[in-house]
Amino acid sequence: MRDESTKQAAEEYLATKLTVEEQKYEIEQNMATAVTRSLQVWKKFKDAVVAQCNVWNTVTQEETLACRETLLGDLRIWCAAQSKQITVQYDSKKLLITVKNAGRLENEKDLILHIEGYRTGADPNERDARLMRNDQPANIDMLILGELRVLTGIGRQRSA
Repeated sequence: MRDESTKQAAEEYLATKLTVEEQKYEIEQNMATAVTRSLQVWKKFKDAVVAQCNVWNTVTQEETLACRETLLGDLRIWCAAQSKQITVQYDSKKLLITVKNAGRLENEKDLILHIEGYRTGADPNERDARLMRNDQPANIDMLILGELRVLTGIGRQRSA
């Protein structure tokens, strides 16, 4: 009886130890993936912002939104009608993208997106990186559209 209890306790210990080691491995691999793919994630985000500005301008048939990249690599989006701008900054060291929107109310915070690596399949080597907001995968198109709506003064969501 005693041998069986000892054996069971030792097996529980090993299972816990393996789980901790697996979690540590996952964290290390996810961080490495985030670091190596962060520039790709930034480029994809930047391209999505520019594309949405172009669609907006095509629909309005005027250059309502001017989207330009600065010498530092940040994005600036100006709204001609509101004389306000959005600044989008990429911090490669902290793996962050920060969106500062001058159209927001003073009490509203900046939009902060974190680049995170994650496992894409059953194989532990299949990994990718994505943007996260509030510990959830970010819907980039909806976030950008919401920011553009606030910048232009029409509000974050459509009225019913």
